[in-house]
Amino acid sequence: MNIHFIGIGGIGLSALARFLNNSGHHISGSDIKETILTKQLSNENIKITIPHNKKAIEHHDLVVYSAAVDEKNVELLEAKKQNIKTMSRKESLSTVLGEKKTYSVCGAHGKSTTTAMLTAILQSSALIGAISKEFNSNFRYIDDTVCFEADESDGSFLFSNPYCAIVTNAEPEHMEYYNYNYDLFYDSYIQFLNMATIRVVNAEDSFLDMSKFDNTIKLHPSKDIQNIKYFLKDDEPYTSFKLKDLGEFEVWGFGEHIAIDASLAILAGLNEIGLVKLKENLSKYRGIKKRFDIIQNHKNFCVIDDYAHHPTEIKATMQSVKLFCRKKAIEDITVVWQPHKYSRTKDNLEAFKSCFDGCKELVILPVWTVNEPVLDIDLENEFKRYKPIFAHKIGAKEGSIMIYDKQNRVIKTIKDGLVLGVGAGDITYQIRV
Repeated sequence: MNIHFIGIGGIGLSALARFLNNSGHHISGSDIKETILTKQLSNENIKITIPHNKKAIEHHDLVVYSAAVDEKNVELLEAKKQNIKTMSRKESLSTVLGEKKTYSVCGAHGKSTTTAMLTAILQSSALIGAISKEFNSNFRYIDDTVCFEADESDGSFLFSNPYCAIVTNAEPEHMEYYNYNYDLFYDSYIQFLNMATIRVVNAEDSFLDMSKFDNTIKLHPSKDIQNIKYFLKDDEPYTSFKLKDLGEFEVWGFGEHIAIDASLAILAGLNEIGLVKLKENLSKYRGIKKRFDIIQNHKNFCVIDDYAHHPTEIKATMQSVKLFCRKKAIEDITVVWQPHKYSRTKDNLEAFKSCFDGCKELVILPVWTVNEPVLDIDLENEFKRYKPIFAHKIGAKEGSIMIYDKQNRVIKTIKDGLVLGVGAGDITYQIRV
């Protein structure tokens, strides 16, 4: 088929495009601006149009568009004018994954990490909402067994046709999509689990523990995971732990949440391969970009970029950072927080106010937002106990992080300690050299 992707530069849509390109389809795509990702797609023989242009639509069998594309997009209008079939990204999943053996991973937190770990374990095809450092991509095509990062934020996980459903947790998140209806939210998870032949869930989540399904493998982290240890290997963070009666495991990363994510991946992976091979393959996992991503690692100065944008995630990342600092004998932690969406910030304000405990200094950037109402949130008063620095942006050089005000003046330069950047916006680009 000739398939065109509108918004192909997005991390999720680009993975689908790459997957179909390697499956023998003819793929093209467009986006608002050129990025590293669109350049990579172009190098993979995918025709890219920048910016959107109706002339990009020509004799296609199908046009797939991202959630960020509105109904007035010139290419979407042209496709409808030409009577070309159009699908949203989530609607296309049934077509892409319909004939595949899909290990579908979802949950409010940890799904990218768990998917990447499971991809390493199974050495399978992959569609991930992040860049796996194992193969430096959000996509890999090997065979018809696919590890897929499913998304509950827009209900698209219900289109993923799971053979095996893995749920890391079911903490309410993205409630604006569910109209703040908790019954609708939890019913969606039940539908997702009902679709699968095999289910692997984190049963410490009270909702998941109550779920009554056959062929369900339940992980109770507080009793099933024991003897957790943290250590540096070649100056990289590692966690070791004992899982049930399966023995000892070792995985890249620091933290209890890393042990939990790895355990879910292990329990799912044992459906396909033996224990010895599984442990060998797990060692190939090297983390994912923007998740505890160590981008500067000097003796007395480190910089870590993390996608954490919910207080539960930030709290877990802070625990990992504290462990890392103890191992590196670094005392001071500076957190640079870019709040992601006004709605999320307001809905979780009380939890945000406590998740930065342990940092010496908190730097707060402007709220990163796209297509949502601007809400009045008094961040200065709400976070006054941290005595935060309110900055316009940050910049990076090898060995230092600069903090800028609205006049583009450097108001502080950090050259020692550890700097942690958290958020799902463009902070990941600001914090890199």
